[in-house]
Amino acid sequence: MTLARERPAWGAIVPFLLPAAVFYLGLTAYPVIRTVWNSVHEVLPRRETYVGGAHYAELWADDTFWRAVRNTVAWALTAPLLEVSIALLLALALYAKVPAARFLRIAWFTPVLMSYVVVGIVWMWIYNYDWGAANAILRAVGLGGWVQPWLGTTDTALPALILVTTWMWTGFNMVVLLAALHALPTEVIEAAELDRCGWGAKLIHVMVPLTLPTILNLLVLSFVGKMKIFDLVWITTKGGPLWSTETVSTYVYKRAFEWSTFDLGYPSAIATVWFVIVMSFVGVLTWLVRRQQKLEY
Repeated sequence: MTLARERPAWGAIVPFLLPAAVFYLGLTAYPVIRTVWNSVHEVLPRRETYVGGAHYAELWADDTFWRAVRNTVAWALTAPLLEVSIALLLALALYAKVPAARFLRIAWFTPVLMSYVVVGIVWMWIYNYDWGAANAILRAVGLGGWVQPWLGTTDTALPALILVTTWMWTGFNMVVLLAALHALPTEVIEAAELDRCGWGAKLIHVMVPLTLPTILNLLVLSFVGKMKIFDLVWITTKGGPLWSTETVSTYVYKRAFEWSTFDLGYPSAIATVWFVIVMSFVGVLTWLVRRQQKLEY
Protein backbone atom coordinates (compact mmCIF):
# COMPACT_ATOMS: atom_id res chain seq x y z
CA MET A 1 0.00 0.00 0.00
CA THR A 2 1.52 3.29 -1.09
CA LEU A 3 0.76 6.48 0.68
CA ALA A 4 -0.49 9.37 -1.40
CA ARG A 5 2.14 12.01 -2.01
CA GLU A 6 1.48 15.03 0.17
CA ARG A 7 0.87 18.26 -1.69
CA PRO A 8 2.44 21.52 -0.50
CA ALA A 9 0.11 23.45 1.75
CA TRP A 10 0.09 26.60 -0.38
CA GLY A 11 -2.66 28.09 1.74
CA ALA A 12 -0.20 28.24 4.63
CA ILE A 13 2.93 28.94 2.58
CA VAL A 14 1.74 31.89 0.48
CA PRO A 15 0.82 34.22 3.39
CA PHE A 16 4.38 33.88 4.74
CA LEU A 17 6.10 34.32 1.36
CA LEU A 18 3.89 37.09 0.01
CA PRO A 19 5.21 40.03 2.14
CA ALA A 20 8.83 39.18 1.37
CA ALA A 21 8.02 38.68 -2.32
CA VAL A 22 6.25 42.04 -2.53
CA PHE A 23 9.18 43.85 -0.92
CA TYR A 24 11.65 42.04 -3.20
CA LEU A 25 9.72 42.79 -6.37
CA GLY A 26 9.06 46.40 -5.41
CA LEU A 27 12.45 47.35 -3.94
CA THR A 28 14.89 45.10 -5.83
CA ALA A 29 13.54 43.49 -9.00
CA TYR A 30 11.56 46.47 -10.32
CA PRO A 31 14.39 49.04 -9.81
CA VAL A 32 16.81 46.74 -11.66
CA ILE A 33 14.41 46.23 -14.57
CA ARG A 34 13.58 49.94 -14.66
CA THR A 35 17.26 50.88 -14.68
CA VAL A 36 17.92 48.60 -17.65
CA TRP A 37 14.89 50.11 -19.41
CA ASN A 38 16.08 53.65 -18.76
CA SER A 39 19.57 52.83 -20.06
CA VAL A 40 18.26 52.52 -23.63
CA HIS A 41 16.08 55.63 -23.40
CA GLU A 42 16.61 59.34 -23.01
CA VAL A 43 14.59 59.92 -19.84
CA LEU A 44 13.58 63.56 -19.52
CA PRO A 45 10.78 65.05 -17.40
CA ARG A 46 7.49 63.77 -18.86
CA ARG A 47 9.21 62.35 -21.96
CA GLU A 48 11.09 59.16 -22.84
CA THR A 49 12.82 58.66 -26.18
CA TYR A 50 14.31 55.36 -27.31
CA VAL A 51 18.02 55.78 -28.14
CA GLY A 52 19.16 52.16 -28.28
CA GLY A 53 22.82 51.73 -27.36
CA ALA A 54 23.74 55.41 -27.65
CA HIS A 55 24.36 55.76 -23.92
CA TYR A 56 26.57 52.67 -23.87
CA ALA A 57 28.58 53.99 -26.81
CA GLU A 58 29.03 57.29 -24.99
CA LEU A 59 30.62 55.48 -22.04
CA TRP A 60 33.70 54.55 -24.08
CA ALA A 61 34.65 58.22 -24.49
CA ASP A 62 33.79 59.25 -20.92
CA ASP A 63 37.15 59.84 -19.21
CA THR A 64 35.53 60.55 -15.83
CA PHE A 65 33.73 57.21 -15.91
CA TRP A 66 36.95 55.31 -16.57
CA ARG A 67 38.70 57.28 -13.83
CA ALA A 68 35.92 56.24 -11.45
CA VAL A 69 36.28 52.63 -12.58
CA ARG A 70 40.03 52.65 -11.91
CA ASN A 71 39.55 54.18 -8.45
CA THR A 72 36.81 51.71 -7.52
CA VAL A 73 38.70 48.65 -8.75
CA ALA A 74 41.89 49.77 -6.99
CA TRP A 75 39.89 50.22 -3.79
CA ALA A 76 38.13 46.85 -4.18
CA LEU A 77 41.40 44.99 -4.77
CA THR A 78 43.49 46.69 -2.08
CA ALA A 79 41.16 47.13 0.89
CA PRO A 80 40.03 43.48 1.24
CA LEU A 81 43.63 42.24 1.36
CA LEU A 82 44.53 44.80 4.02
CA GLU A 83 41.40 44.17 6.08
CA VAL A 84 41.63 40.38 6.10
CA SER A 85 45.40 40.29 6.64
CA ILE A 86 45.29 42.63 9.64
CA ALA A 87 42.15 40.92 10.94
CA LEU A 88 43.91 37.55 10.86
CA LEU A 89 46.78 38.93 12.94
CA LEU A 90 44.37 40.45 15.46
CA ALA A 91 42.34 37.25 15.63
CA LEU A 92 45.50 35.24 16.28
CA ALA A 93 46.44 37.64 19.07
CA LEU A 94 43.05 37.14 20.73
CA TYR A 95 43.21 33.39 20.10
CA ALA A 96 46.55 33.31 21.91
CA LYS A 97 44.89 35.15 24.83
CA VAL A 98 47.11 38.20 24.95
CA PRO A 99 46.76 40.45 28.03
CA ALA A 100 43.57 42.54 28.07
CA ALA A 101 42.06 40.37 25.34
CA ARG A 102 38.46 41.19 26.30
CA PHE A 103 39.08 44.93 26.15
CA LEU A 104 40.99 44.64 22.86
CA ARG A 105 38.20 42.59 21.31
CA ILE A 106 35.68 45.34 22.10
CA ALA A 107 38.04 48.16 21.06
CA TRP A 108 38.93 46.57 17.72
CA PHE A 109 35.31 45.72 16.91
CA THR A 110 33.81 49.10 17.88
CA PRO A 111 34.43 50.87 14.49
CA VAL A 112 32.13 48.34 12.80
CA LEU A 113 29.21 49.67 14.85
CA MET A 114 29.65 53.21 13.52
CA SER A 115 27.90 54.49 10.40
CA TYR A 116 29.82 55.79 7.40
CA VAL A 117 28.51 59.28 8.14
CA VAL A 118 30.03 59.31 11.63
CA VAL A 119 33.24 57.66 10.43
CA GLY A 120 33.58 60.17 7.59
CA ILE A 121 33.18 63.18 9.89
CA VAL A 122 35.62 61.78 12.48
CA TRP A 123 38.31 61.06 9.92
CA MET A 124 37.85 64.46 8.29
CA TRP A 125 38.82 65.88 11.68
CA ILE A 126 41.76 63.47 11.94
CA TYR A 127 43.01 64.41 8.45
CA ASN A 128 42.56 68.17 8.98
CA TYR A 129 45.71 69.98 7.91
CA ASP A 130 45.89 72.54 10.73
CA TRP A 131 44.71 70.71 13.86
CA GLY A 132 44.04 67.12 12.78
CA ALA A 133 45.50 64.27 14.82
CA ALA A 134 47.41 62.79 11.87
CA ASN A 135 49.46 65.93 11.19
CA ALA A 136 49.74 66.74 14.91
CA ILE A 137 51.40 63.38 15.54
CA LEU A 138 53.76 63.87 12.60
CA ARG A 139 54.78 67.28 13.90
CA ALA A 140 55.24 65.91 17.42
CA VAL A 141 57.63 63.14 16.31
CA GLY A 142 59.68 65.46 14.09
CA LEU A 143 58.22 64.43 10.74
CA GLY A 144 56.83 67.85 9.85
CA GLY A 145 57.93 67.38 6.25
CA TRP A 146 55.27 64.71 5.83
CA VAL A 147 52.47 67.02 6.93
CA GLN A 148 49.96 67.61 4.15
CA PRO A 149 46.22 67.90 3.44
CA TRP A 150 45.57 64.18 3.21
CA LEU A 151 42.13 64.50 1.62
CA GLY A 152 43.06 67.54 -0.46
CA THR A 153 45.92 66.05 -2.50
CA THR A 154 45.36 63.82 -5.51
CA ASP A 155 48.21 61.49 -4.53
CA THR A 156 47.02 60.82 -0.98
CA ALA A 157 43.22 61.21 -1.01
CA LEU A 158 42.38 57.69 -2.25
CA PRO A 159 44.95 55.87 -0.03
CA ALA A 160 43.67 57.91 2.94
CA LEU A 161 40.10 56.73 2.35
CA ILE A 162 41.26 53.14 1.83
CA LEU A 163 42.91 53.39 5.25
CA VAL A 164 39.58 54.54 6.73
CA THR A 165 37.62 51.55 5.39
CA THR A 166 40.42 49.24 6.54
CA TRP A 167 40.17 50.69 10.05
CA MET A 168 36.40 50.42 10.00
CA TRP A 169 35.93 46.84 8.74
CA THR A 170 38.96 45.01 10.12
CA GLY A 171 37.07 44.36 13.37
CA PHE A 172 34.26 42.55 11.57
CA ASN A 173 36.70 40.27 9.76
CA MET A 174 38.58 39.73 13.03
CA VAL A 175 35.46 38.43 14.83
CA VAL A 176 34.62 36.04 11.99
CA LEU A 177 38.18 34.72 11.80
CA LEU A 178 38.34 34.38 15.58
CA ALA A 179 35.20 32.23 15.47
CA ALA A 180 36.78 30.15 12.68
CA LEU A 181 39.95 29.65 14.76
CA HIS A 182 37.95 28.52 17.79
CA ALA A 183 36.07 26.08 15.53
CA LEU A 184 39.27 24.32 14.40
CA PRO A 185 39.43 20.61 15.26
CA THR A 186 41.20 20.34 18.61
CA GLU A 187 42.76 16.99 17.69
CA VAL A 188 44.57 18.57 14.73
CA ILE A 189 45.94 21.40 16.88
CA GLU A 190 47.00 18.95 19.59
CA ALA A 191 48.70 16.73 17.03
CA ALA A 192 50.67 19.71 15.72
CA GLU A 193 51.70 20.64 19.25
CA LEU A 194 52.79 17.04 19.96
CA ASP A 195 54.97 17.25 16.86
CA ARG A 196 56.55 20.32 18.47
CA CYS A 197 55.33 22.72 15.79
CA GLY A 198 56.12 26.31 16.62
CA TRP A 199 53.56 29.08 16.27
CA GLY A 200 54.84 29.99 12.82
CA ALA A 201 54.71 26.44 11.45
CA LYS A 202 51.33 25.78 13.08
CA LEU A 203 49.96 28.98 11.58
CA ILE A 204 51.22 28.35 8.05
CA HIS A 205 50.60 24.61 7.80
CA VAL A 206 47.54 24.10 10.01
CA MET A 207 45.55 27.21 10.92
CA VAL A 208 45.58 29.14 7.65
CA PRO A 209 44.76 26.11 5.43
CA LEU A 210 41.87 25.13 7.70
CA THR A 211 40.47 28.67 7.81
CA LEU A 212 41.07 29.33 4.10
CA PRO A 213 37.38 28.96 3.10
CA THR A 214 36.46 31.61 5.69
CA ILE A 215 39.25 33.90 4.49
CA LEU A 216 38.14 33.57 0.87
CA ASN A 217 34.52 34.30 1.74
CA LEU A 218 35.56 37.40 3.68
CA LEU A 219 37.62 38.59 0.71
CA VAL A 220 34.63 38.18 -1.61
CA LEU A 221 32.29 39.95 0.83
CA SER A 222 34.70 42.86 1.27
CA PHE A 223 35.31 43.07 -2.48
CA VAL A 224 31.60 43.42 -3.22
CA GLY A 225 31.22 46.09 -0.54
CA LYS A 226 34.07 48.17 -1.94
CA MET A 227 32.80 47.89 -5.50
CA LYS A 228 29.69 49.85 -4.47
CA ILE A 229 31.30 52.27 -1.98
CA PHE A 230 29.45 55.57 -1.81
CA ASP A 231 28.73 56.96 1.67
CA LEU A 232 32.28 57.56 2.86
CA VAL A 233 33.36 59.27 -0.36
CA TRP A 234 30.29 61.48 -0.44
CA ILE A 235 30.75 62.62 3.15
CA THR A 236 34.48 63.33 2.91
CA THR A 237 35.52 64.36 -0.62
CA LYS A 238 32.52 63.96 -2.99
CA GLY A 239 34.95 62.44 -5.47
CA GLY A 240 37.59 65.15 -5.31
CA PRO A 241 40.13 66.49 -5.60
CA LEU A 242 40.11 66.32 -9.41
CA TRP A 243 38.17 63.02 -9.41
CA SER A 244 40.99 61.26 -7.55
CA THR A 245 38.46 59.59 -5.21
CA GLU A 246 35.54 59.38 -7.65
CA THR A 247 33.83 55.99 -7.55
CA VAL A 248 31.28 54.58 -9.93
CA SER A 249 28.50 55.00 -7.35
CA THR A 250 29.27 58.68 -6.71
CA TYR A 251 29.56 59.35 -10.44
CA VAL A 252 26.17 57.75 -11.11
CA TYR A 253 24.62 59.90 -8.39
CA LYS A 254 26.17 63.07 -9.79
CA ARG A 255 25.04 62.36 -13.34
CA ALA A 256 21.54 61.50 -12.16
CA PHE A 257 20.82 64.23 -9.61
CA GLU A 258 23.50 66.94 -9.63
CA TRP A 259 24.37 67.65 -13.23
CA SER A 260 21.89 69.80 -15.14
CA THR A 261 21.24 67.26 -17.90
CA PHE A 262 17.85 66.08 -16.54
CA ASP A 263 18.48 62.75 -18.32
CA LEU A 264 18.31 59.59 -16.23
CA GLY A 265 19.18 57.40 -19.21
CA TYR A 266 22.96 57.87 -19.17
CA PRO A 267 23.44 57.24 -15.41
CA SER A 268 21.17 54.21 -15.78
CA ALA A 269 23.51 52.90 -18.48
CA ILE A 270 26.47 53.35 -16.14
CA ALA A 271 24.62 51.54 -13.35
CA THR A 272 23.64 48.71 -15.69
CA VAL A 273 27.19 48.19 -16.94
CA TRP A 274 28.54 48.26 -13.40
CA PHE A 275 25.88 45.83 -12.20
CA VAL A 276 26.92 43.35 -14.89
CA ILE A 277 30.62 43.81 -14.03
CA VAL A 278 30.08 43.32 -10.30
CA MET A 279 27.88 40.26 -10.84
CA SER A 280 30.49 38.79 -13.18
CA PHE A 281 33.25 39.31 -10.61
CA VAL A 282 31.09 37.80 -7.88
CA GLY A 283 30.27 34.80 -10.08
CA VAL A 284 33.93 34.15 -10.88
CA LEU A 285 35.06 34.60 -7.27
CA THR A 286 32.27 32.34 -5.98
CA TRP A 287 33.25 29.67 -8.51
CA LEU A 288 36.89 29.90 -7.41
CA VAL A 289 35.92 29.59 -3.73
CA ARG A 290 33.75 26.53 -4.37
CA ARG A 291 36.46 24.98 -6.54
CA GLN A 292 39.01 25.52 -3.77
CA GLN A 293 36.70 23.87 -1.26
CA LYS A 294 36.15 20.86 -3.55
CA LEU A 295 39.91 20.45 -3.99
CA GLU A 296 40.38 20.47 -0.22
CA TYR A 297 37.63 18.02 0.61
